[in-house]
Amino acid sequence: MTHARELASFVAGATFGDLSEDALRELKIRVLDSLGCAIGAVAGEPVRMIRGQIDEFGGAELCTLIGGGRAAPDRAAFYNGALVRYLDFNDSYLAPGETCHPSDNLGAVLACAEHAGGDGRDLLTALAVAYQVQCRLSDEAPVRDRGFDHVTQGAFSTAAGAAKALGLDRERIANAVAISGTANNALRVTRTGALSHWKGLAMPNTGRNGVHAAFLAARGVTGPPEVFEGNKGWRWSVSGDWELDWAAEDLERVTRTDIKKYNAEIHSQSSVEGALELKREHGIDPAEIQRIDLEVFDVAYDIIGGGEEGGKKDVETKEQADHSLPYIVAVALLDGGVHPEQYRPGRIRADDVQELLQKVHVHRSEEYSERFPEAHACRVRITTRDGESVETEKDGYEGFHSQPMSWDTVEAKFRRLSEPCADGRLKAEIIDVVRGLEEADLEELTGPLARVEVPT
Repeated sequence: MTHARELASFVAGATFGDLSEDALRELKIRVLDSLGCAIGAVAGEPVRMIRGQIDEFGGAELCTLIGGGRAAPDRAAFYNGALVRYLDFNDSYLAPGETCHPSDNLGAVLACAEHAGGDGRDLLTALAVAYQVQCRLSDEAPVRDRGFDHVTQGAFSTAAGAAKALGLDRERIANAVAISGTANNALRVTRTGALSHWKGLAMPNTGRNGVHAAFLAARGVTGPPEVFEGNKGWRWSVSGDWELDWAAEDLERVTRTDIKKYNAEIHSQSSVEGALELKREHGIDPAEIQRIDLEVFDVAYDIIGGGEEGGKKDVETKEQADHSLPYIVAVALLDGGVHPEQYRPGRIRADDVQELLQKVHVHRSEEYSERFPEAHACRVRITTRDGESVETEKDGYEGFHSQPMSWDTVEAKFRRLSEPCADGRLKAEIIDVVRGLEEADLEELTGPLARVEVPT
């Protein structure tokens, strides 16, 4: 068998019963977390642009859009996926050479499960499959250092999850994976240098394309059967050599994913928590800070600390701010946290945060790099104008997989993010449906999501 067919056999054979109690609990927590991120993003600038395009171009009204209306499955996958992703507040998975956001798969899986008339169990099973595929490819076949973006593995996971939700057989799943994986190899420039709206839209676009591939495969369209191992296939041109035995896989990888406590890039989380602990414990006045030194692992340094992916002290937009460790730590110390309001244009450009972020100095630590990704280690040192220094060392943060975030904490996050767009009754309805999602019909979830209010 080709590797695509081996992957397809895993996807076709996965069942709801394969989910352990831990995996089911953590998967539902991440669905709630993702929906909070989505509802909190309905007023986002590029999200409005996408909605305008969907409304103008029309299409078969088959699937629910969060915030009201319906669209074709691929367009619903794109729009709802953009909502989940735009705030950059959804979950992450840390592999030695790759970082991805597995809940990015939710938009694609939800659209296909709804189109197929599936229920909560179908949605959860297909989503667990997508998590497993993206995370395990990130483990074994990282592509970041070869110049490709992490959504490249998402081309396989979204097609796999979509095909599973549609109930396709093994051969059609293999074709969906082959079509999507051949056509959607994204460049890492998405997240280097001056960041654009595309940072938050690259994976939703891949999700849309994964859904498109699954529907083509459902009609009998075939893809390159040797997409992975063939002449000039994915291994040859994108990932390099690797091995993965899909027959040995389960649906447990979701339990190793991480939830964000702060609305900031995942590799910043322990630094933000450490800085805020120092502020509280020592009563630090940000106006008295002379210097902030952060020692971090290499991935954090390279992506958000000013390393190989570009400087991080010229910050003018939301996309630049949420990928700048100096900005994130500075605004956290000034405002006492990092939430969507910390990325409003006026806040980003304010003198106090622009001045303080220039005082943040990020350093690469070999020790912390060797411990990553099992530890999310950092050292935070704050020096005040009087020459006094305080510091703390962290191994993780609340939400890291070794310090899992509880349902109650995620529920509080959901309620905060959805506050402008959902009243107390609607919030409670969505929370209750997700809590018992394995026993729910999808209409019980999509109905309330359609009633979310979009601010004018």
